[in-house]
Amino acid sequence: MYIHLGNNAVLRKKKIIGIFDMDTSTRGSETRVFLRRAEKEGRSINVKYEIPKSFVVTEDNEVMLTQLSPQSLAGRMTNINKHD
Repeated sequence: MYIHLGNNAVLRKKKIIGIFDMDTSTRGSETRVFLRRAEKEGRSINVKYEIPKSFVVTEDNEVMLTQLSPQSLAGRMTNINKHD
């Protein structure tokens, strides 16, 4: 199954390692370093060029920035689990 991340971007559910809130997770310096490194290495994909509310880390070591809240993304994961 696939998760819609916004702006016509979809990601296979099995590839998702974690969904993180930008406001709370970027308080830690290690997370900020991780996000900067992903951007510098070209592993960061901005789904839509608005202020991101969350980011998704994939098993391919990509970081998907999305304007959708982590609660919305988690809800989509839960709804998909009901249909698996």
